[in-house]
Amino acid sequence: MIAVDTNILVYAHRQDSPHHRAAKSAVRRLAEGAAPWGIPWPCVHEFLSVTTNPGIFKPPTPPELAIVQVEIWMESPTLRVLGESDGYWTQLRECFLNGKLKGAQVHEARIHSICRASGVRELWSADRDFSRMRNLTIVNPCLT
Repeated sequence: MIAVDTNILVYAHRQDSPHHRAAKSAVRRLAEGAAPWGIPWPCVHEFLSVTTNPGIFKPPTPPELAIVQVEIWMESPTLRVLGESDGYWTQLRECFLNGKLKGAQVHEARIHSICRASGVRELWSADRDFSRMRNLTIVNPCLT
């Protein structure tokens, strides 16, 4: 299964992103495809936080439109929204200690661990912090 990180979701949503077309096309392929794909719940939360933040975007996405965007993705019959489950703590502990992570990197470790515990083999992201974490292939679909 492929999972999608926050930054790719933001790029796919925001037309003012220089990566909009590539990200939108990539997410559309997943959403319209037959294979299961995922979005970790923390990425949904972060998507809402980032896109509606007036300190990041001028103008920000109105909250109602951000919610509509998430609901459009959730209409995909193959989408699985991923959260902490059995095996999550084991994955987080391993990721945190082996990656020698600290501070804000814990957020990426959470996403990584949710993905690993959910059987995700590939995470689409533009975030370089994931490079310190093992056992999950990181792909930036905007560069391929």
